[in-house]
Amino acid sequence: MRQTKFARNIWLGIENLLLHKLRSFLTMLGVVFGVGSVVAMLSVGEGASKEALAQIRRLGSNNIILSSSKPAEQQATNTMRSSLSVYGLTYEDHRRIAESLKDALRQTSPAKIIRKDCRLRERQMELRLVGTTPEWFDLVPREVLAGRVLLPSDEQKRAPVVVLTEFGARKLLATEGTIGQTLRIGGNEFEVIGIIRSESGQAGNIQIPDQETDAYISLEVARRYYGDIFARMTSGSFERERVELHQIIIQVSDPKRVEAVAAGIENMLLRFHNKKDYIVSVPLALLKQTEATKRTFNIVLGSIAGISLLVGGIGIMNIMLASVTERTREIGIRRAIGAKRKQIIYQFLIETVVLSMIGGLIGLGLGVLIPLLITHFSGMPTVVTANGIFLPLFISMAIGIVFGLYPAMHAAQVDPIIALRHE
Repeated sequence: MRQTKFARNIWLGIENLLLHKLRSFLTMLGVVFGVGSVVAMLSVGEGASKEALAQIRRLGSNNIILSSSKPAEQQATNTMRSSLSVYGLTYEDHRRIAESLKDALRQTSPAKIIRKDCRLRERQMELRLVGTTPEWFDLVPREVLAGRVLLPSDEQKRAPVVVLTEFGARKLLATEGTIGQTLRIGGNEFEVIGIIRSESGQAGNIQIPDQETDAYISLEVARRYYGDIFARMTSGSFERERVELHQIIIQVSDPKRVEAVAAGIENMLLRFHNKKDYIVSVPLALLKQTEATKRTFNIVLGSIAGISLLVGGIGIMNIMLASVTERTREIGIRRAIGAKRKQIIYQFLIETVVLSMIGGLIGLGLGVLIPLLITHFSGMPTVVTANGIFLPLFISMAIGIVFGLYPAMHAAQVDPIIALRHE
């Protein structure tokens, strides 16, 4: 019985709104644009942070990344004098960290990074040659497309073998067999033993350890063939640098201890380095910071878009107050034949909720369509989440109740005798 009465009241509310179609439609527009803007803004904000968060997670929440960094005072010196710049992480740093913190660490992997020209007959390209250990492929896991990665036996034998990325393999080995080919890298020959998929880019302020032009060889082979001193010409300047290790990736056993271990490593490096020639990057800390920024960003965007909903609610209140004035005689007749005040409140409240809910549903459709158009035309990723849908819809219903309550109570306070005399 109650369900039938409730459905009849809703239908009656819809009929009353349809009596003034244009006015009802214009009243709903505030809610439509409010809900649409909330959904669209939250989707854009979610999409903007999704890719960065995914890249940070792929760096490893248990990992700490140490990178050599040329001090500012050395960067400012005149490179035309071809003086030797000595800076960065050392083999001793890696040994000291691995031994001092062995109870807190799962594994470590040092890396020496060198730019070298690679040639296969007439094909040539510049590679970023990464001299590292087999643990690298555990700490920076990438899909193996063919062959295998470096093994401890390759390191022990100092075997001249190389693992290419998919990008490098396509450039150098196109129309050729892949595994077993011999490449000439910087004057030395290497046998291709594997091909992996790689990623490139930057996650926050942390450079992703691998790039699409990488080629991986044993660290011992890199030291033996290329040494620690690198010379290069840049913009007419001749630079000579001595860098033992360009990067050390450290994996901590317990995720809860990552930040504490990172602080301990930084203190250790401060004791043995006269200048700040290294960077300590903690993906976990960056992940927490990015997630906090994302929440703040969503709150700000939601608040701005919520103003549109507030304006829409004020519009609903204004129209419903005008509707009460227009329907004063109708209210008087209903009160005269026995309708109670709560029934009058109930009826007008239903009309405002129906008005705001229909506007909310239309706005929801608009809000879902806008991110799709943004992604299609600009390529910018957008993500429509469940919270981004249900929250604006809930708010639109709440606006119908809050802003419809005063007009409904105002209608219920009308004196039936005065209302009957109203023209």
